[in-house]
Amino acid sequence: MDIRISPSVLKGNLSIPASKSCAHRAVICAALANGTSILSGITMSKDIEATIAAMSALGAEFEINGDTVTVKGISGSINGTAEIDCNESGSTLRFVMPVAAALGADSVFYGRGRLPQRPIDIYRRELTNHGIVFHTDEMPYKISGRLTGGIYEIEGNVSSQFITGLLFALPLADGDSEIVITSRLESRPYVDITIDILSRFGITITETENSFIIKGNQQYTPYDEHVEGDYSQAAFFFVANALGSHVNIQNLNENSVQGDRAIMDIISESMKNGKISGYKADCSDIPDLVPILSVLGAYGKETSVIFNAERLRIKESDRLAACADMLNNLGGNVTVTPDGLEIVPTEKLNGGTIDSFGDHRIVMAAAIAALNCCGDVIIKGAEAAEKSYPTFFDDYTRLGGKAYVIDMEQ
Repeated sequence: MDIRISPSVLKGNLSIPASKSCAHRAVICAALANGTSILSGITMSKDIEATIAAMSALGAEFEINGDTVTVKGISGSINGTAEIDCNESGSTLRFVMPVAAALGADSVFYGRGRLPQRPIDIYRRELTNHGIVFHTDEMPYKISGRLTGGIYEIEGNVSSQFITGLLFALPLADGDSEIVITSRLESRPYVDITIDILSRFGITITETENSFIIKGNQQYTPYDEHVEGDYSQAAFFFVANALGSHVNIQNLNENSVQGDRAIMDIISESMKNGKISGYKADCSDIPDLVPILSVLGAYGKETSVIFNAERLRIKESDRLAACADMLNNLGGNVTVTPDGLEIVPTEKLNGGTIDSFGDHRIVMAAAIAALNCCGDVIIKGAEAAEKSYPTFFDDYTRLGGKAYVIDMEQ
């Protein structure tokens, strides 16, 4: 689906969808609890559907009624092989694989898009050292065995998702465990979200300076969780406001541990006399903000620099290259650096055609960039937004955005 967007100003009230990061975690915790949990405020997306399907394959039961999901936790052993389709969700793959291993479930993990190319070398090494056999070298990954406790050594600069997956799984192991972080832990706020939600489902994690200590044989307990709004999605509309829109953004927890709350500070620090100047942003803890931050920088008056973001090369797209391609095709001046982006302001963004590269965050960032372009913007493959925010263009047009599916124009 290709979408044509004309310049406009967004105005009105917007209730931000539930945090995808929180929803993934709440679904898994509820599925592992001995009893029934009610999760409210859930925003369905392809990624969340993938995690629900994965935990269903492991024996949990789900009843979906609007934005409320009732979860009956896994009881008993898993019969046969669990067939787990992760779709394009890296979170689903990396969160659920060690959980399946801890449950002793023979499992096969499928995926599509760029997911088969996203690395799981850490799991291949660490799970193999703790009782798990990998029967395939590439996706679909087939594993068997039961995960044991012990010492897990995890690099902190690859993806915090590996740590989160083990934090879900190791409380179920027979023995105690320690996850030792062997390099600086990037995306730390995502681990904080995991520990925060685990605590509400009865799981205790002890933190030291460079490790997480997990007692074995813990039990998940049911909990009724309301999933808070997503600062990652709100970031697009915060930047729209910086560009001159007037969106009243609702459904956000001011005390949230979500790292992407940083978008408000970055915007505030970059504004001078009501205009965007420039910024320097260390994105090691906030990688999901990079696409929309690149748009903010493109409309600044001074050069902006994004750094410590090299891990974005292995997301749904090579996000550094995709951000540069997006803005340069609109008349911007963006250079990919070894670990980020340098964004040099231009007199204006003209409009043009951009490729989404199948990446939901590129689609939404391009739609916000289009608000202030001098001409129309065509986004190819705009359906990618459904991966995390299925109603993005519904909300965008309701607020006054001018977005049209090109096939419907013809």
